[in-house]
Amino acid sequence: MEKTEKIWLNGKLVDWKDAQVHVLSHALNYGTGVFEGIRVYHTPKGPAVFRLKDHVQRLMDGCKVMGIDLEFNGKKYGKQELIDAIKDTVRANGDKVDYVKPCIFLSGEEVGLNPVGVPASMAITAIHMGAYLGPGSSAGAKLITSSWHRPDNLCGPAGAKVNGSYVTSTLAKREAVRQGANEAVMLNSVGHIAECTGENIFVYRHGRILTPQSAECILEGITRDSIITVARDLGYAVDETQVTRTQLVSADEVWMTGTAAEIAPVTMVDGRVIGNGEVGKVATQIHAKFSEIVTGKDPKYESWLDYVN
Repeated sequence: MEKTEKIWLNGKLVDWKDAQVHVLSHALNYGTGVFEGIRVYHTPKGPAVFRLKDHVQRLMDGCKVMGIDLEFNGKKYGKQELIDAIKDTVRANGDKVDYVKPCIFLSGEEVGLNPVGVPASMAITAIHMGAYLGPGSSAGAKLITSSWHRPDNLCGPAGAKVNGSYVTSTLAKREAVRQGANEAVMLNSVGHIAECTGENIFVYRHGRILTPQSAECILEGITRDSIITVARDLGYAVDETQVTRTQLVSADEVWMTGTAAEIAPVTMVDGRVIGNGEVGKVATQIHAKFSEIVTGKDPKYESWLDYVN
């Protein structure tokens, strides 16, 4: 991650070093916040935010689940105001921005679990992230199956990007790194494949693409949705279904999708080689089409790009 100059905080663009909250803010102590990660791409028409409206809608839905009102410093925000604020932040930080993270959180100073009446804040950070899984990940990532399970819908809102819910993901990620892997896949409470620490997962097996369905306690990823659409448009059969560990390790191809990771092929899971151990032709074809789309080279998907200028 490379720092930028300005962060949007409660309606104002402030210097990076001045974007601060109190140590007793409710979100810092109890994880009461909702966030998004959104990619910014460079196109012939200038920088474009990928599926910005959909990301903002999911952010608002998460706030509704958490009971957080979209009011910061006495001003109420709707969808268009949030979209404009994100664009302003990207614009203020120049061409190097490729990732923007809006976060709405309870910033009021409160000790105790009762969040009612605690004021909220919103911060929007724009950075240069680069390759999320590292420069060598395009040749194929190594996965382990984490001992930590994906929290299910009885533990919390599994379908929302709630700050505190990602503690489990950080534990699984550390577990993967300690074992020399790039990422960890997490199972749900009944042992089905759920998702990775910050990515959805796809399996190509016996001529069909499989990906865990929403009821499997996954995040309904926006990149996931995009790849399902692109794959079907390319003529592939895609099943949103239950996926087992057997199907995962015996797959012809495996890849992950996420805003940060984009499309990341997987060549090994738990020491087992996937397919022939090389990036597969299906993932390669879908990735190539996705790259065309996000850089503004395919007008069919123009509605997925929100231009900053």
